[in-house]
Amino acid sequence: MSPVTETEEHTALRAAVAALGRRYGREYLTDAIREGRHPTELWSEAAKLGYLGVNLPEAYGGGGGGIAELSLVLEELGAAGCPLLMMVVSPAICGTVIARFGTEEQKRAWLPGLADGTRTMAFGITEPDAGSNSHRITTTARRDGADWLLTGRKVFISGVDIADATLVVGRTEDARTGSLKPCLFIVPRDAEGFGRRQIDMELQSAEKQFELTLDDVRLPAGALVGDEDAGLLQLFAGLNPERVMTAAFAIGMGRFALSQAVEYARERTVWKAPIGAHQAVAHPLAQAHIELELARLMMQKAAFLYDSGDDVAAGEAANMAKYAAGEACVKAVDQAVHTLGGNGLTREFGLASLITASRVARIAPVSREMILNYVSHQSLGLPKSY
Repeated sequence: MSPVTETEEHTALRAAVAALGRRYGREYLTDAIREGRHPTELWSEAAKLGYLGVNLPEAYGGGGGGIAELSLVLEELGAAGCPLLMMVVSPAICGTVIARFGTEEQKRAWLPGLADGTRTMAFGITEPDAGSNSHRITTTARRDGADWLLTGRKVFISGVDIADATLVVGRTEDARTGSLKPCLFIVPRDAEGFGRRQIDMELQSAEKQFELTLDDVRLPAGALVGDEDAGLLQLFAGLNPERVMTAAFAIGMGRFALSQAVEYARERTVWKAPIGAHQAVAHPLAQAHIELELARLMMQKAAFLYDSGDDVAAGEAANMAKYAAGEACVKAVDQAVHTLGGNGLTREFGLASLITASRVARIAPVSREMILNYVSHQSLGLPKSY
């Protein structure tokens, strides 16, 4: 696939997922949020149709595709008003890491369930004092015989209440240098010493956020994913798909908001003409459309590079895609709300909740400022300030 034009298969997949999304839509998701339940019906149906595991290996029940296909699925569900946030975490981060670096036993245990939606995995990297800075993570793992003991805290971890396990980023001591290096551990939800507390969020989402405490959680040797000495490589194998999928989430949300605004601007008539006939309304919507399309191009490039195995080039493109999509999403939502005026703040039109939700794409999983840091010193070769 060229990262510029889509294949017939991708076009067909996009149309099929869009049709599924329309059957559920924004109202389904807002009802789930209001009732405090998870969108399990949509998750299950998307899984049965093969959409959730489209990026996972065929040998383990997946579709044999890549992040290009998975990001397309999330974007189209988002454009229909019903994105599934756990797609970013369970198949994209955790599924990818296990597929690339897991033992045969870990692959057999997890990938079929992640692919068919019967199992879900959360991802724990962010810490209260380190954010997502893997070099400052204080969650540590130490050996105790053949086992590992994991101790630390995590914060803003999505979906832990529904996840069968959490892929936790910890650090182990390098026996040769004494320095700490990142490692990934599969922590079952019922592990002794593994506690969670729900964080009270203003953000309206079906997926809840949690603070985690790990108090000498005992894990068998088989809980360690991949090579103990290749932690950063494994970590970024999951973080690049996370950025691409966050871009897809943002682009889908922006497209949904824009479609609502365009429909309203066509029909809402003031002074004998639809408001969409006025350039003060039309031009900002056209601009939002252009910026969303540009962000999608970078997202497709990032997915193409990642799926091609070029992790270094994918890192730059994934960060740029996430940045561009976050900015485009916020602008599209903002303009959509202004186009509807007072109606943009009503529950009926479903845009007001997106004002908060759209900011997530600017903040998580990495802030736009940190992406600018990355681009300035990695791409442009400017000196670091930290």
